[in-house]
Amino acid sequence: MVAVVGATAAGKSDLAVELALRLPGGGEVINADSMQLYKGMDIGTAKLTAGERRGVPHHLLDVWDVTETASVAEYQRLARPIADDLLARGVTPILVGGSGLYVRAVIDDLEFPGTDPALRERLEAELAAAGPYRMHAVLKDKDPAAAAAILPGNGRRIVRALEVIELTGRPFSATMPGYEGVYDAVQIGLAVPRPELDERIELRVDRMWAAGLVDEVRELEARGLREGRTAGRALGYAQVLRFLAGECTEREARDETVTATRRFARRQESWFRRDPRVVWLPYDAPDLVDRALELTR
Repeated sequence: MVAVVGATAAGKSDLAVELALRLPGGGEVINADSMQLYKGMDIGTAKLTAGERRGVPHHLLDVWDVTETASVAEYQRLARPIADDLLARGVTPILVGGSGLYVRAVIDDLEFPGTDPALRERLEAELAAAGPYRMHAVLKDKDPAAAAAILPGNGRRIVRALEVIELTGRPFSATMPGYEGVYDAVQIGLAVPRPELDERIELRVDRMWAAGLVDEVRELEARGLREGRTAGRALGYAQVLRFLAGECTEREARDETVTATRRFARRQESWFRRDPRVVWLPYDAPDLVDRALELTR
């Protein structure tokens, strides 16, 4: 298995297609971007068009409705049989995306604790009443390592961490074992200097706006996007929803999307840099595809 990882706007999707076309026996892409699993969330997630996929099969795109809550355990259940089938047919699975936990859910020996609806409802109510920052302080008291890895404003992740702690009696951070793969995997990270990455992110956001992101969000809002616990908080979508609700100007929504995406990209880099198995290549190397192919050999 090959995994192409790194920050948003680094060029992962394009490299994955090139690899799929040139690997012996061919390759097929398995999406590991949690937001690209949602139907209709195309522009704001930079989902490749059919033409850009160049005939390469892409799996796990457009799986969930925007009202569904994302679940990495469910993603794992969907992705592994696809990978196993490809390998059995002599086709290389190419996992591509910047959702670090989703990548690890496929390639590593990770098991995810279950959930308790009543407990989850109580924690969600506490989140609504107290806000994510106070809940983050509670998490920091119970599991400092988990708190250090979760952004203070990420209420969904904070609630999940607290839920696991109460369900298992163990720290949430203890559910993340060492880097023990269940597949023979090569992980290729695309390295982009921070100033260039910041520029690429701003350019991408401008292109999304020009391509009709506001109209896409307006259409998805009619399908329940605003009520979606995961999809409604996605980068770009959350900011446009605020604009449509009259809470900010369109320019403010655009600027907030750029700022939030840059902040998110730093978190992505930090996550993948911690994995010693990732081999980093310059995103703009003229021989990038050849170097990536050499790693797979």
